[in-house]
Parts: sequence; C-alpha cells; structure tokens
Amino acid sequence: MLMWLAALIATMASAGSAPPAANPLTVSVETADADRFAEVFLNAKGRPTAEQLQRGYLDPGSYGVRVFTPDRIIDAHHLAEAVGKRPDFYARAINVCLPIVKGTTPELRATYLAFRGLFPERPLPRFYLVVGADNSGGTAGPGAQVLGLETLCGLADTPEKLREIVRSFYAHETVHTFQPAAGMEEFDGGLLSSVLVEGAADFIATLVTGHQIDPARAAWATPREAELWQQFEADLATTRNMKWSARKPGTLVAESFNRWIGNYGSAPKGWPTEVGYWMGQRIWQRWYDRQPDKRAAVREMVALTDPAGVLAQGRFQDALPPK
Repeated sequence: MLMWLAALIATMASAGSAPPAANPLTVSVETADADRFAEVFLNAKGRPTAEQLQRGYLDPGSYGVRVFTPDRIIDAHHLAEAVGKRPDFYARAINVCLPIVKGTTPELRATYLAFRGLFPERPLPRFYLVVGADNSGGTAGPGAQVLGLETLCGLADTPEKLREIVRSFYAHETVHTFQPAAGMEEFDGGLLSSVLVEGAADFIATLVTGHQIDPARAAWATPREAELWQQFEADLATTRNMKWSARKPGTLVAESFNRWIGNYGSAPKGWPTEVGYWMGQRIWQRWYDRQPDKRAAVREMVALTDPAGVLAQGRFQDALPPK
C-alpha cells in the first residue's frame, strides 16, 4: 500500500511481463515465495546471510518478488540486515502468520467476485505473498498484487485480526492494479493525487468488504476532521505545482507531503500512520454522495481524470479558520 504510485512506475520497467489474469473462482493465495524464505530462514537458524537469501529466496523468486524488490526488499543485503535485527519477529511471521494467510483463499475469492461485479471488464491480478524488510504491507504491479507477510503479521495480535487485515489488503491493492501508473504527479505536486489514489483504494475496498479499512485511524481522525483539513489545505498550498523530484528529505515540501503519505513507521507525533488515506476516502465520500450514477462514479475513482474537480466537491466545508 505505501508510496504505491512512484514504486509502480519503477516496477513496470523492472518486473518483466505481467502474469495472466486471475479467475475469481479459482484464484488462490500463492505462497511459494514465503515458503522459500521460510526454508532459508530455518536452515540458517534465524540468521540468514545476504548470500543465502539471494541464492535461496531472491534468485528463484516469482514475479511477485520482482514487484516487491524496488523500494521495499531493495536487495539481499538490506533484507539480511532487517532479518538479523529481529529474528524473533520473522520467526513469528513464518510459524504463526504464514499458516493463517494460507487459509485465506476463500476471502480472496470473495473479494475478487465482488470486484468482478463492480468492474466486469477489468482483469483481476494474481496474488503473491512474499517476505520483505518490514517497510510495506503491500503493493501492486501490472497484473499482480503483492503482500508482505512480516508487516501484516506485525499488525495483528489475533488470527481473526490477521484475516481481517489481509482481506482489506486484498481489496485495497486490487484497486491499485486498476489505476493508471503515471502522470498524476502533475496534479498539485503529487499530494492531492496521492491522497485521492489511496483514498479511492480504501473507499472501494470498503464497498467490497463492507467494513472500514482502518477503523482505528478513522476513529482518531473523524473527530479531528476540521483541524486536519486546516493542515491539509496548508500542505496542499505548500506542495502545489512541485515536481516529485523537489520533495527532498528535510525540505518543507517533503514534510508537507510526508505528513499524509509514505510515513509508515515515521508518522507525525501523535498521528496514526498515513492519515492521507483516510483524508482521501473522506473527499471521495462527499464527492460520491453527489453523483447520480454510482457505477460511473466508481469508475471515475479509478481513472481520476479531474483531481481538482473532485476536491472542489469533496472538500470539508467546516474547517477551522486559520490561526
């Protein structure tokens, strides 16, 4: 889910040919990559070297591993360092969470059947479960959605919670495979378009699953909506007309952007991770409520042809006055 848009552009160039579309009635959770990582990890007694991970996990990895490598796994050395710092964390992912995720094929099929009803003309992505450096729960590439086992495992303290999280990711990342991969950074310096891209994925995922994708984040943000909008409007102004390349670490533009998006593990003090997802979902909700043709509205959420127009109809009207 995190920094999806920029990573997808790089993925298209590095991952190779996309796999064939999935059939919602027969799609399954593809765990061969996670199984291969588990074998390397266990054979190395929880301390695999970069060479062992390269040879036993990355080199024979699937299309899903190639999608997940840019900006996430990065390389064998980065992965070995992450595993070496928290071997017990990875052991739990393998021993506790991997068997649970393997049992979520019914949830995946139910999700895909719902998407077939919403988007009958869209090919559905293959699903891959991989192990990364605990910096991303999931991403999407052409024809595929890929989830990071260890990060999802770290978010869940019960089997039921893990299954709920996994189904939410199935729905969210599927939407990303439908969205255009490039060009949106031209709108409002990327902040508005990124918030709307992620908000659309959460909004449609909520339609498909029947529940709020991140209830804790929504519970935190909803009573603060006026205050959050004041900050959001200021950050839109700061990032307006800026190119992605201008968001260098330590700059005001980067701070304004990362307040909302791409801050897994580094959210502003007192904030949940990536409140921009919730903000985008709220914008889309107000916009959606105004649309007479709901099916056409859902398609526009994916296409995102007019971010400024969506904002105009979805803006919160009761923001606090500037201090």
